Amino acid sequence: MKAYLVSLAVGVVVGLLYNVVDVKSPAPPTIALVGLLGMLAGENAIPFIRHCIAYFAS
Repeated sequence: MKAYLVSLAVGVVVGLLYNVVDVKSPAPPTIALVGLLGMLAGENAIPFIRHCIAYFAS
């Protein structure tokens, strides 16, 4: 979890610097990032549901 928070913090700092310097970010468009988030959610949905079923069944 710590790695995710550090990654997010560094990304925010770099984004702020890009804005201050008035440079366009080389990151993909927001819609592509939303698609990637959906892919991650779908990939992790079945293991999460199995975990919940096992937890509540016991």
